[in-house]
Amino acid sequence: MRLLKLSLAGLLWIVVILCLLLTALPHFLDRIYYRGPPSAHFDGAHFFNPDGDDDRLPAGRSRAGFIARRLLGDPTQPAWPERVAVTRSKPAARVEGAAMRVTWIGHATALIQTNGLNILTDPVWSDRAGPFGFGPRRVAVPGVRFEDLPKIDLVLVSHNHYDHMDLATLKRLWDRDRPTIVTSLGNDAVLAGHGIDAQAGDWGTSIALVAPEKVPLTRAECIDPEGLCQARISVAITRNHHWDSRWFSDRNRALWSSFVVALPHGNIFFAGDTGLGDGKWPAEAAALGPIRLALIPIGAFRFEEGQMASGSHIGPQGALHVWDRLGRPFALPIHWGTFRLSREGYATPPRMLAAMQRCAGSDPARFAPAAIGMPVEVPPLGTAPPSPDMARVAACARAGRFAAFR
Repeated sequence: MRLLKLSLAGLLWIVVILCLLLTALPHFLDRIYYRGPPSAHFDGAHFFNPDGDDDRLPAGRSRAGFIARRLLGDPTQPAWPERVAVTRSKPAARVEGAAMRVTWIGHATALIQTNGLNILTDPVWSDRAGPFGFGPRRVAVPGVRFEDLPKIDLVLVSHNHYDHMDLATLKRLWDRDRPTIVTSLGNDAVLAGHGIDAQAGDWGTSIALVAPEKVPLTRAECIDPEGLCQARISVAITRNHHWDSRWFSDRNRALWSSFVVALPHGNIFFAGDTGLGDGKWPAEAAALGPIRLALIPIGAFRFEEGQMASGSHIGPQGALHVWDRLGRPFALPIHWGTFRLSREGYATPPRMLAAMQRCAGSDPARFAPAAIGMPVEVPPLGTAPPSPDMARVAACARAGRFAAFR
């Protein structure tokens, strides 16, 4: 009897401790990354999408259930490969002058080289995208070994989700190269907590930089008698449509963003991680100058059977809209084929994109997938192709033309 009482008392204390943890832990895990005055997208405590937040799960679906399906597997979803073959490359130390080269490393990570400048977007070299070694495991190794990366000058960090802000990789980059890291409000606090310096700004702000090496320029501001100058560049932090969190309870304590890197021979646009929202933000980026290269996500858009987009992730149809609003530049599809984050098949995003381009009557060469690790030469600025017929794409979707792509 005494043993039973002690057991019941111990059980009661365990229940009490668990209740206290459930009450206190969310507050403990909450973080205040940014303090500032309210704005059109900040209420004084949390950021929000001014065009409306629509990133919640469908009615009847819980976030806990979604996470459980991601961790335990969902037998109804298409199978993914355990590993895919990747031919790695070793980039040049620099690409000078007007030439531009982009190498897709995987997911949202790309190396862009131009004007003597080496730029990395959302660098992730870790094997898993999540805390404490948990989270989705990459099926494709990085297209460039970290040891083969040239000295990095500029890093763009779009937001603090684990598949975009990989602190282990960022710390290695910081310790090795001391690059300029540009991000949006609040994310600099996350990085500073790990000994990484970053410059953070709000949407609509711009950070001026100078390329690290002198390269040939023909613009009027180059007054060097030999025509060798350091390229004047700037990084504009621009709007997109997403959300932010490292834990469940620190949701939207920091801001998400896209970027425009202004360069002498045409701008670079990096969409980050985004849903379509009001669809106006790509034109806002294009208004900053002609875009020569755009990195646009196309994957992780399907969380329910047949879904063509989610509130926080565009699919191929939304990607075509973004590409059109940007002025139809040379573009690289990203955010697919590396980490499984949703239920669509491994190759569904690029196959669906190609099918939609055929339906829209647009030239697929301007917005086509590249193999991970394969360097791609970006053409100079030129005349943009005609706009894709998005009404035809919508009609094809209604007719079930894309239903085979699961």
